[in-house]
Amino acid sequence: MCGIFACHCHPDVQKFKPTALKMGKAVRHRGPDWSGNWIANKTILVHERLSIVGVDSGAQPLLNEEKTVSLAVNGEIYNHRILRKGLKNPFKFSTHSDCEVIIPLYLEHDIDAPKYLDGMFSWVLHDKIQDRVIAARDPIGITSFYMGRSSTTPGAVYFASELKCLHPVCDDIISFPPGHVYDSKMDKLTRYYTPKWLVEPSNIPTTPVDYKLLRTTFEKSVRKRLMAEVPFGVLLSGGLDSSLVASIAQRETLRLNALAAKRSTSTNGTNGTNGELDGHAAGHLVGIDDGDELATVQILPQLHSFSIGLPNAPDAIAAKEVADFLGTKHHTFTFTIEDGLNALSDVIYHLESFDVTTIRASTPMFLLSRKIKALGVKMVLSGEGSDEIFGGYLYFVNAPDKKAFHEENVRRIKNLHLSDCLRANKSTSAWGVEARVPFLDKAFLDVAMNIDPEDKLIKKDQGRIEKYILRKAFDTTDEPETEPYLPDKILWRQKEQFSDGVGYGWIDALKDNAELQVTDEMMKNPKKEWGDDIPDSKEAYWYRTIFDEHFPPYCAKTVMRWTPTWSDQTDPSGRAIAFHESAYEAKK
Repeated sequence: MCGIFACHCHPDVQKFKPTALKMGKAVRHRGPDWSGNWIANKTILVHERLSIVGVDSGAQPLLNEEKTVSLAVNGEIYNHRILRKGLKNPFKFSTHSDCEVIIPLYLEHDIDAPKYLDGMFSWVLHDKIQDRVIAARDPIGITSFYMGRSSTTPGAVYFASELKCLHPVCDDIISFPPGHVYDSKMDKLTRYYTPKWLVEPSNIPTTPVDYKLLRTTFEKSVRKRLMAEVPFGVLLSGGLDSSLVASIAQRETLRLNALAAKRSTSTNGTNGTNGELDGHAAGHLVGIDDGDELATVQILPQLHSFSIGLPNAPDAIAAKEVADFLGTKHHTFTFTIEDGLNALSDVIYHLESFDVTTIRASTPMFLLSRKIKALGVKMVLSGEGSDEIFGGYLYFVNAPDKKAFHEENVRRIKNLHLSDCLRANKSTSAWGVEARVPFLDKAFLDVAMNIDPEDKLIKKDQGRIEKYILRKAFDTTDEPETEPYLPDKILWRQKEQFSDGVGYGWIDALKDNAELQVTDEMMKNPKKEWGDDIPDSKEAYWYRTIFDEHFPPYCAKTVMRWTPTWSDQTDPSGRAIAFHESAYEAKK
């Protein structure tokens, strides 16, 4: 992940430049590899780079040949090779970056440019001739992005990857809405991502599940996310979602290794398709082509997988079993409760949230990301999004009907940028690691979210546990010619929320420490500046006070609390749902 900061229409941009660079520096953890900036008219773009694609030449901000269009991007454009090939007008590319294609797309399609992108992204583009800024965020909000304004510079608009480099210069900040594009010419945000399932959630799909289509679409999603020129790996919790990602990534790695071996024996110095021996496609590019074939550079000959937990945690044990089955180079890290508690303030600073479930799950992920970076790995695949798409949270068993089930799926996906995507993005980027999430691929969402929700319902009496259709899609019992993707006991293992799976003692320790930090008297007298947003537990109160140490009160409106639906529990832990096999004793 990279970090960006931008300001359009500042009254004295040259005088503001030192402040803008300081704001960019506040997100240098996201992009420790290089820093750049560009000023045109009254606009400044600041970029902190994490180099993963176009490593040799992709420093930002990016410019067209005439230097009339400048661009700062955080993210990955997986279909950039296809887009380059499909341009109507000649464009002189100056880098091997996947992001540079956004400039000619803008020149050809104007504000519709984001519609053509397949990837995760937040970007700000400035057109010097029109003195116009276009800013956009990916359809689901995988990459973090904020927009702000200041009462001291009323004509200016600000953008940044994180709150921490906006609140010193803005007093009105919003989370930039996913699937939207901002145009300074109209001073307006417009939704560009408009699939029917998202914009008409009460229109219930009727398409029966196609297991083969579900499987092949997800395999393509994982494949395109292996686009890289640096060491990468997979986060492996041992649950269904991360295990499926790891399984497909391992199959693809073995296939790529076989192709690399074949190239090494070639006599013409290429890979046979005008590409290069190291895995680059023609033009020294990486990524998928229009035939879904992947060009990537295999730095590590073996796929590395990573897990973390308290000693003997449920997920760590299951992860090791999956890794042994798949043959990945697995790294199991442990942390102590004290390690987690010591990191809590740093976690909240990087997350920019006080939501209980996000903080619980982010702390081990934050610690794991630091270990991963120390091993030299810069990109990981992760399993976020599956629970929202397929109703994987255990409270979904209480859905009254398929209509309510589907509408809750949509609501959860719409809010991912405030919960699981925020966690995955900021926990990893805190240490200069990028997380990619195959379940939130546009094509996969189009398939999965147009399935009749009747097929997704949890019916335990019929043997249909949560995410049944996803499990069934990768069950090869009736396909003797196909190697199994996962052991049956993993494929059909019950859902553990990440904060539970790292070890049940973690949540219990957080609650116990909150009791020590927050008195009953404090709970009765919440801070006035909190308004109606009153914490409902001592743990929530504790996190809010830590958040307030880092951020001014007006930043709180960018935070959403994650709570289960159709449940009388306010505790977001999956264990608090009585349906879970390890439910709290009080619920037995």
